[in-house]
Amino acid sequence: MANNYGLGRGLASLIPRRDEKTEEKKEADINQPAIGNQQPILDPAAILPSGIQEVDIIRITPNPHQPRIKFDPEKLQELAASVKEHGIIQPLVVTKNDGGFEIIAGERRLQAAKIAGLTKVPVIVREASSRQKLELALIENIQRHDLNPVEEAKSYNKLVEDFDLSQEEISQKVGKSRSAIANKIRLLNLPVEIQRALIEEKITEGHAKAILAIENPEKQRALFELILKNHLTVRQVESKTQEISVRAYKRLAHQDPELKAIEDKLVGLLGTKVKLSKSGDGGKIIIEYYSQEELGSILDKLGNNS
Repeated sequence: MANNYGLGRGLASLIPRRDEKTEEKKEADINQPAIGNQQPILDPAAILPSGIQEVDIIRITPNPHQPRIKFDPEKLQELAASVKEHGIIQPLVVTKNDGGFEIIAGERRLQAAKIAGLTKVPVIVREASSRQKLELALIENIQRHDLNPVEEAKSYNKLVEDFDLSQEEISQKVGKSRSAIANKIRLLNLPVEIQRALIEEKITEGHAKAILAIENPEKQRALFELILKNHLTVRQVESKTQEISVRAYKRLAHQDPELKAIEDKLVGLLGTKVKLSKSGDGGKIIIEYYSQEELGSILDKLGNNS
């Protein structure tokens, strides 16, 4: 088995070659305490030395801050076959942890090595804080385009909520605009079934962003079902959201206060969207539902109130 431990494209792009004085300066800079609330910007080259060693694979545990959750089984098998034939080209980056090691970057390579039957893997051992572990894993996955949009959004959100980083600070670290970070995090506002469809690639990120133009979760779900049923393009979804917004605006502008009060009462009784339209002395009552279970619940409520 070839023991080629040269750095591959992923981390190599994060570790430009420097002379020893530059490396020593970077090492000192990253260990300097933060001034006030300002956090030192993580330079991966400053925390990844060139020393490589082999360690037992059973001593390595996953990174709890690993942003990537979903691994494509077919691609993992392909990587395992390559690892079995050529060895691990790019060493894992780990930190010491309770007599063993914890991955900072290289979770997929570790899984492939286990499938390939390796007992030892090449690693670079380095100290890193919890935030640095997440940042490095996030940067590596982003550079390799390995994260799905929801995983990426959750990683950014974790940096905001758990490590008090601003969206501007995150944008500097991962090389994306602040608006791109904000738009990615907004995906977490979608109903869980729409997030799941995005992960499973049933819809694209463009579809998801178009759905976000509608604030009402029930209408978001209805539009989502329409996308799946009619295979709508992103452009078609954007047109639909504009139509919905215009109709909602006109309806609010011309709504009878008495009808609105009745609608609100029916919504409270039935737990779903209800629309009333008046025509002369009569009119229509439209009760919306989004599943057979919800329809059954509405019928039960109507029966109980009859």
